[in-house]
Amino acid sequence: MQDLTSIYNKGDSFQKYLSSYSERLNDLLRNIDYKEIDKIIELFQEARQNGKTIYLMGNGGSAATCSHLSEDISLGAFKPGKKPFKTICLADNTPYITALGNDIGYENVFLGQLRCLMEQGDIVLGISGSGNSPNLIKAIEYANQNGGISIGILGFDGGKMKKICKYNITVESEKGLYALVEDIHMILAHMISTFLLLKLEEE
Repeated sequence: MQDLTSIYNKGDSFQKYLSSYSERLNDLLRNIDYKEIDKIIELFQEARQNGKTIYLMGNGGSAATCSHLSEDISLGAFKPGKKPFKTICLADNTPYITALGNDIGYENVFLGQLRCLMEQGDIVLGISGSGNSPNLIKAIEYANQNGGISIGILGFDGGKMKKICKYNITVESEKGLYALVEDIHMILAHMISTFLLLKLEEE
């Protein structure tokens, strides 16, 4: 909240706050490595062609972004008669998550699912502001060790996930700037899913 407070302090009205907030959002968006997004889009397209699954996982607001992106790719980028994108959001199965969390620990809620579901060549994508969530790190490590393709959509300095993910998009920002980082993650989710649909329409 500290950085949001500094944005708020630039003006005491909502209009001024909105202007400062939007300006900071645009600055962060412009500094993203778009070449890395191109590579990730290519990996998604290859997964579709090869019948591989894209697994998505995150906590809190990032879990909601994962769920949204999963739906946007598998349904929003679907065309009858063409191979679909196969996506599963690991944050959506509440009974499974609570059972794993209760029985073996919350740090295993995504790892436990991947052990049952993931096959070689599948994509495992974690969305995280800090990049340091233990349950995401354990799942990414499992994917790396078992033939998965690991991707991180991250914030701040990328945390540990930036070091261990094979591919990553990092919204580089001050630590703790969750609101703007999560905003951009959702914008990227819409950009990726709509671009995949447009490419599919060219086939």
